[in-house]
Amino acid sequence: MRIDLHTHSSVSDGTEQPAEVMAAAAGAGLDVVALTDHDTTAGWAEAAAAAAKLGLAFVPGMEVSCRSAEGISVHVLSYLHDPEHPGLLEEIARSRAARVSRAELMVSRLAEDFPIDWAAVQEQVAPGATIGRPHIADALVAAGVVPNRSAAFSGILTARSPYFVAHYAPEPARAVELVRQAGGVPVFAHPVASSRGRVVGEATFHEMIDAGLLGVEVDHRDNPEEGRQWLRRLAGENSLLVTGSSDYHGTGKPNRLAEFTTDPAVLVRIAELGTGSAVVGTLPD
Repeated sequence: MRIDLHTHSSVSDGTEQPAEVMAAAAGAGLDVVALTDHDTTAGWAEAAAAAAKLGLAFVPGMEVSCRSAEGISVHVLSYLHDPEHPGLLEEIARSRAARVSRAELMVSRLAEDFPIDWAAVQEQVAPGATIGRPHIADALVAAGVVPNRSAAFSGILTARSPYFVAHYAPEPARAVELVRQAGGVPVFAHPVASSRGRVVGEATFHEMIDAGLLGVEVDHRDNPEEGRQWLRRLAGENSLLVTGSSDYHGTGKPNRLAEFTTDPAVLVRIAELGTGSAVVGTLPD
């Protein structure tokens, strides 16, 4: 059984509708797939319905955007939480509002040097989607400034760029607490992805573990091999689940579905631990 627990649709920063992500997952030979859009569960219903028709098991999820005390971006995957939990809803609503304000300011800065404006960015955002830097990147691609998203993020939109603007996001340990309160299973996404920028130190891992972290995403293309080895040791020492995933974004990133997968026994444990919602479809024995 092949399981991919990290994908994105156009509801956040992927390029395919939730149903299209499920179709692509089936085409890639997956049996189980999670939809983990950034700070939203708006794609769950469409994805679940499509997965059922395709014979896939569907894992409801979300990727919570966080920021450490040092200002480092951290992402927490949440599986099987209650999508109506008031505390978690309030926090992600605050993050989404801050992301819009931040995007507007970034675009105003970019507009001084490039042929881009707020209307051009809005054209790249699917209805109800969580706006973010990927949509600004898409507008830059459409304007011919850069060839693709990856080029935008490695240059103009990097956190070291003069156009960059930080935005509010909860601290990682707080996000873990809220996911647990909502009945979810929190997993630290691509924790040592140094190619993306700065990564948090070991102290932050232990703060998250103390707050109730249940897993780490080890097998991910952005985690270097030595980092994966360290993560496996950390997981063993702290009884954390180990997952592997693609972080698929359609054509928005080079990541391919099923390039990394999760052990079926880990998914069974996630299903046992998650109490806010449930896997739709058949789990491995």
